[in-house]
Amino acid sequence: MTAQSPGELRQPPSREAGPFAWFYSPRVRGWLTQLAVFLLLAWGLYAIIFNTQANLKKLNQNFGFDFLTQAAGFDLSTSLIAYSSNATNARALVVGLLNTILIAVLGIIFATVIGFIVGIMRLSRNKVVAGAATLYVEVVRNIPLLLQIFIWYALVLKPLPGVKGAINLFDMIFISNRGVTMPHPLFEEGAWLAPVFLFGALVATWFFRRWARKKQEQTGKSTPVWLTSIPIILLSPVLGLALAGWPLTFDYPSLAGFNFKGGMTIVPEMLALLLALSIYTATYIAETVRAGILAVSHGQSEAAAALGLSRGKALRLVVIPQAMRVIIPPLASQYLNLTKNSSLAIAVGYPDFMYLGGTVNNQTGKAIEVVFILMVVYLGLSLLTAAFMNWFNSRMKLVER
Repeated sequence: MTAQSPGELRQPPSREAGPFAWFYSPRVRGWLTQLAVFLLLAWGLYAIIFNTQANLKKLNQNFGFDFLTQAAGFDLSTSLIAYSSNATNARALVVGLLNTILIAVLGIIFATVIGFIVGIMRLSRNKVVAGAATLYVEVVRNIPLLLQIFIWYALVLKPLPGVKGAINLFDMIFISNRGVTMPHPLFEEGAWLAPVFLFGALVATWFFRRWARKKQEQTGKSTPVWLTSIPIILLSPVLGLALAGWPLTFDYPSLAGFNFKGGMTIVPEMLALLLALSIYTATYIAETVRAGILAVSHGQSEAAAALGLSRGKALRLVVIPQAMRVIIPPLASQYLNLTKNSSLAIAVGYPDFMYLGGTVNNQTGKAIEVVFILMVVYLGLSLLTAAFMNWFNSRMKLVER
């Protein structure tokens, strides 16, 4: 028996040979994996739909949205549009959606302002100011939001005096345990000129800002854009009302028996929710702002000081514009959290979208349909907020040459 030479040694068969050679292609295996995942998801969706239909059949119920056209049969304490108990369930849900959007927008504005102020305070050289800001952040963000809502509602707003002993501010604003009652503006014919003038002022400000930027790039001289634009923006609606003959009157509140007559009232449920959401979310925004400012190189502050800028101007003109590129992405997450956290309004009875969704479900028994509507609406609000913040972030990012 003769020994085999190394070249004659038997080689293992190649994986790329044979009828299953296509299986070893990374591209094919990738497509097969995606197909398997898709089929698994499709099977899960089919199982959910099949089980849901079977359970509805056992309960003698059918899937549909006809309940939206039925009368709601309940009243609401707060509504931005005309509403009565005879209105449809669809209108009740619209009222809840508008109330949710109102809370979310106001909460985002207040939380952003408070968060930026506190975040800058935390970096102050004054130990008292920095310590107070740190104490606020560490205490408030470690208390559950739901508990804070109860604190504001039950311990701060409800113990306020009743209607007869309400705190009177200039005979126009009354603060009591029923909320804050203030004059209600009444717009008459011709009042449309106010928003038209306001829109025109905003457009003019945008063009003025572009002109000021080009001028600075060409000459190096800056123009006080906001100091000029803010008075124009604020006075433009007043000018529109004046040219229209001032079609604006106010319905002033007055005490009538055991309640106020006239005016409009911000109910304590809304105040408690707004205060808790704003103050709680502001703690996280403050930490985001502090981290963004610390991410800017210290050399930028030194360069600004070398140019003769004060610490305030250096922070406003040099540091914060650069820090915004770090601040905006996590800021979007906090805005999304605030919008979704507004669903805790059900704890104090504020008629937001979640609260009215549950009420409609209790009235009609259409749990699946109501939950589906709630999911779609909250998903839509989140996607719109994320899309706006992504657009804003793209406008603030550095442009590479």
